[in-house]
Amino acid sequence: EPRSPCCCLAWTLVIGAMNSLVFLLNLLLMFVIFTVVLLPTIVVVYFGFQCHSQVLHSSARYCRSILDDNSSSALIILGFVIMSPLLVVAMAIYCSLARRLQLLVCCQPYSLALYKGGRWCRRGEGAACWARGCNTQLKAWV
Repeated sequence: EPRSPCCCLAWTLVIGAMNSLVFLLNLLLMFVIFTVVLLPTIVVVYFGFQCHSQVLHSSARYCRSILDDNSSSALIILGFVIMSPLLVVAMAIYCSLARRLQLLVCCQPYSLALYKGGRWCRRGEGAACWARGCNTQLKAWV
């Protein structure tokens, strides 16, 4: 049975807010995972650029006593070389967590706002998407 225009608008806003919350949760999870996994690369490249004489040339004691231009260049190159495998690791961790938490199947279609009697989640009854048991046969695109 179709909803009234006012009710349809209200449900559209609720579904939009819920989908935005799921999107922000995915974005926050991705940001935290990528920051933690790529921290070694960030630190190595930062110190390489900080101590190189043609970039920032810091007057810190470790830049004067330990790192010269050659070692700073080596740090910069090392940081960019180890970035590729760490990006793959970070993406694998994010995909694994998103699949385990079933965050990708929690977005609701806007057709729920048009008709009464629709289900909130594609499977299960009434429980939040991440509160149900994990189904290993579930595909993210279903």
